[in-house]
Formats: sequence, C-alpha cells, structure tokens
Amino acid sequence: MPHTPLTADNSAVVLIDHEVGFSNLIGSQTIEENLNGTLALAKIAKLFNLPLIVTAAPEDFPAGPLYPELAQVLGDTPVIHRPPVFDAFENDQFAAAIEAAGRKKLIMAGIQTDVCLALTALTALDRGHEVYIVVDASAATTKETHDTAVMRLVQAGAIPVNWLAVGSEILRGWVDQPLAPAFGKLIYEHLPSWRHNHVASNAIAKYATK
Repeated sequence: MPHTPLTADNSAVVLIDHEVGFSNLIGSQTIEENLNGTLALAKIAKLFNLPLIVTAAPEDFPAGPLYPELAQVLGDTPVIHRPPVFDAFENDQFAAAIEAAGRKKLIMAGIQTDVCLALTALTALDRGHEVYIVVDASAATTKETHDTAVMRLVQAGAIPVNWLAVGSEILRGWVDQPLAPAFGKLIYEHLPSWRHNHVASNAIAKYATK
C-alpha cells in the first residue's frame, strides 16, 4: 500500500454521480452530511489547484442534475455526462480525462459507494493508480452497504480517508504555508466544531488576561 503523501502535484480529485436524484437513496449518512463532505472535497481541489474530474448521468436521466450547491462550487469545471454505465472508465471521455490529468493518485468519492464508485475505483486500481476513497463524501443506501463497499476497496488496495485528512495532508501544516488561511476558512465552513473550539480558546485566553 502506498505511503507517499498526497501533494498538489501528484493527486487528482474524482467526483462520481453526486446528483439530486440519488438524494432519497442515501441512507449511510444524511444528505446534509454527504453534501457537506462533497462540497468540502470539491473546494479542496479548487484551493490546491488539483485536476478535478466530475462525471454524472445526463441531466434529463432519472438521477437528475448535480447537487446545485456542488454545481455552484464547480463553476466552469466541465462535467462528463456519461450514459448509464456503472464503471465510469467504460466511458471514453472519462477515461481520457483521467489520462490527461496525468496523476498517479486519485482521490475519489461518489454515489453509490457500492456501485459506481466501487466499480470505477477497482478499474483505477487495475490501471495502476493509487486510489483514496473519501468516505464522508460518498454514500450508499445503508451504512452496512457503504461500509462493506469500503472494506472491499481496502482489500483491493484502496486507502480510506476523509476530506479533512486529504486537505491536511496536502497542506502539510500551518507554518509558512500561503494557503493555510484559506484552508482554515474552509474548515470553519464545513467543520463547525473546529470554529467553535477556536472561538472558545480565544474567549478563554481573553478572560485569562483580565
């Protein structure tokens, strides 16, 4: 299993099927939790200028368009609308986009964990990529099916991570990092407990000086 850290130069983010039509199928976490993790991961890709490959079904298919909040974050990032194939690599445009990104490490998330994400990730592993599965930006119909899919991928060689771990690994630390303030802002937006802890620490320090 690879141990070389994620960096802005060796990694790409892949988002699969974060579509409104799947919202009512998500049972392994709430839609709010999935949306939060997905948006955070997309923002990390934007912040560190990582290649961002996004794929989904055509908008007029039952799965429907992308989460509108995600579409807003993506901006002009192209979306690869593929026919109903579960393994996205079976779509030539997606496969070409992965090849064009030229990155060894693929940071992947998707709906559903056990179907489109799993099958696409397995092919990525077979093609020699190092695959990182972002568990809090992926979901399935039940927690059991999500966890089982993650276990299957781990046994195949994938690495389970969360969005905070991804961003932190790329940033490397708070000292002498120009993007640290922006990443801190991202954390405060998507992980309120960190923001609250910071506010509490400041309040305690201020009180202690009195």
